Formats: sequence, structure tokens, C-alpha cells
Amino acid sequence: MLSRFVRLGSRQFFSTATSPFQPLVVFSEENEALRESVSRFALERVGPKVKQMDRDQKLDESLLKELFDQGYMGIETPAELGGAGLNLTSTMVVVEELAKIDPAVAVVVDVQNTLVNPIVKTFGTDKQKQEWLPKLATGTLGSFCLSEASSGSDAFALKTTAVDKGDHWELNGSKMWITNSKEAGLFLIFATVNPAAGYKGITAFLAGRDTPGLRVGKSEDKLGIRASSTCEVIFEGMKLPKDAVLGKVGEGYKVAIGTLNIGRIGIGAQMLGLAQGAFDYAMPYLHERKQFGKYIADFQGMQLQYAEAATMIHGARLMVYEAARLHETGRPFVQEAAMAKWNAAQVASHVSRRAIEWLGGVGFTKEFDAEKFYRDSVIGQIYEGTSNINLETIAKNIQKKYRQ
Repeated sequence: MLSRFVRLGSRQFFSTATSPFQPLVVFSEENEALRESVSRFALERVGPKVKQMDRDQKLDESLLKELFDQGYMGIETPAELGGAGLNLTSTMVVVEELAKIDPAVAVVVDVQNTLVNPIVKTFGTDKQKQEWLPKLATGTLGSFCLSEASSGSDAFALKTTAVDKGDHWELNGSKMWITNSKEAGLFLIFATVNPAAGYKGITAFLAGRDTPGLRVGKSEDKLGIRASSTCEVIFEGMKLPKDAVLGKVGEGYKVAIGTLNIGRIGIGAQMLGLAQGAFDYAMPYLHERKQFGKYIADFQGMQLQYAEAATMIHGARLMVYEAARLHETGRPFVQEAAMAKWNAAQVASHVSRRAIEWLGGVGFTKEFDAEKFYRDSVIGQIYEGTSNINLETIAKNIQKKYRQ
């Protein structure tokens, strides 16, 4: 490889004839093999179940088992603890590929890998890691319990309390809109031990499903991602041992905030996959159906629309994987995660709506899958930080740069 020093301005730089850097859309052989494997699994195993799961508002139990068997539920968990020992980019690949077929299944995998597993791995004691990470990788679904009826975007206005009873904690309260809660075997619960302390009173706890006083309430009848369960979770005099605390008492806000920033990248990948799935579903139709003697795809007005959509998808993919790689390399990523999530949600909404328009009358029917992609896209602008909350995060980071 030829190399030399070059001078630009007053500084000298090392230059190589062949750049060592790879484009963002070029993945390692390992991740390309993973993408192909997940794509095949999604088409063959998830695809045939999508419509029934959407109608039933229920994740197929056999499919959930297959997700564990494939290793998709412990992607970044160390191999010695039962996981695949891969990286965040690998998680994004899996979520994106699953979302191309069913965004509901994708979010089940996403929450496990970007919220539940990282929290236990990062903040858990050695005992908690040894007990729970192997289970979470091989058969136990986890649930992240933060939101409440009066605590959504204002995430730390919690009413659920945890009282120190000397030899145990007692929790009372309820959580709303909790993903994976219907099937979960482990609950990560955020409660306040000192309401007067505000967010500094928030503490995280681990609770198994069979804990007395824990009850999963009604499932929400949702517009989209209907195979992913969303339920109320209720705590009535629930007793937890003193070592159920995850992290430090009063530092639950650190547990939640740090992980939610990673979770935003995951939702970005879900929305990216959704947009690509809707696009791939509609495009063949445009090349098969003729009107006025021409394929629909050949009309200039239509070309402009799908060219725009393809460009938006490509941009979303770059942003999602850039945010993931920033996190992997230990660089600041919070602003990029918010940007990736906000943008991917906008792209998913736009492209899925366009897909219905391109299909015309049949796109408006439930016989075709386009309407489901559109319904599933709506949640992207709500969970893991609403679009406005993500824009606020971006704005605050910009202010730090320009405000003296």
C-alpha cells in the first residue's frame, strides 16, 4: 500500500493510496451473513403468521420460542452467559430485517436487546447477571416498566412507590403501555423511594413474574404492532428482597436515561425496516400493473415519488447505523440517536403512506399488507421519546455548541 505525508494548511497528515475506511452501508462478513439468515427466517417463519397475529393481537408462542432458539433475544449478551456475544450493529441488523416483514415482532426483539438486556448487563450485580442474563437469552422475555398514566414524556413524574421496610421493599402503584408485559417473565420496574427528591428518588428494581403482588392487567387494543403485547402492570403490596435493587438506590434515572438513548437507535432500525418493507411490498405492483398502456412505474410522476422514497430510506439507514457505531466506539451518540429515531419515524410514515397510494384501491384493503405497515408506522412517532421530545433533545445538544 502506498503511503505518504501531505500538508494541508499548517498541518501534516498521513495519507494512504487505499483508504482504510468502509462506507457505512458496508457490513462485516459476519453481519452480512446474519442479515441473510434473519431475512430468510423472517420470510419463512414470521411471514406466514403475520396476518393471524395481527387479527388475534397475540404473539404466536411457537414463534417466540423460535426467536430464542435462533439467538435473537441475547444478541449482545456474552457467550459465556448464553448469548451470541455480538455488537449493537448486529442488533440493528436483526431488528431491521424482522421489521421488513413484521414490525411487531421486531419490537419484541428490540426491547429485549436494547433495553432489558443492556440494563441487567450494565447495572446488575454479578449475582443478578448470573441469574437473569442466561434466562433472558434463552427463554425469558423481559419488560421495561417506566411509563405511568401521569408519566409519559415527563418520564420521572412517577407515582409508583417503593418503601424500605427494613428487610424488604414494598412496591405499590401501576404502569401503563408496557411492551412485552403479557409474556414477560422478568420486569424492570422504576419506582420512587423518595417523592420529595424528584428524579433523584427514582430507583430500579428487578421482579420475576411470579412475585406476589405483581399483576399484569388488560391488553391495550392498539392501532398497530398488534402482535406485540402492551398491558398495564399493577403492584399491590408487592414485596421484593433488598437485593432486588438494580444499580444504586436513587439512581434509577441514570439506568433509564442511558438505556433509552440506546433504545432510540433500536426503534430507528425498526422504522427503517418498516419503510423498506413497505417499499419492497409495493414496488413489484408498479411494475406489473398497466394503465393507459404503460406500467405504473414508468409514469414520471410515479418515478419521482419512489425515487424520493428510496432516497429517504437510504438516508435513514445511514443515520441509524452511524448512531449504532458511535455508541460501539464509545463516542458521544445521544444527539445522533435522537436524530436517527426521529428521522426514521418520519420516513416510515411517509413511505408506508405512499405505498398505499401506489397500490391504489387494493392498498386500502386488508387483503394487501400495505395498510398494516402504515398502521404500524404510527407508533414510531410516539414511543422511545415522541418526535417532539427527540427534537428537543437535538435542540439542547445544538445549544451546547453555540451558547456561551
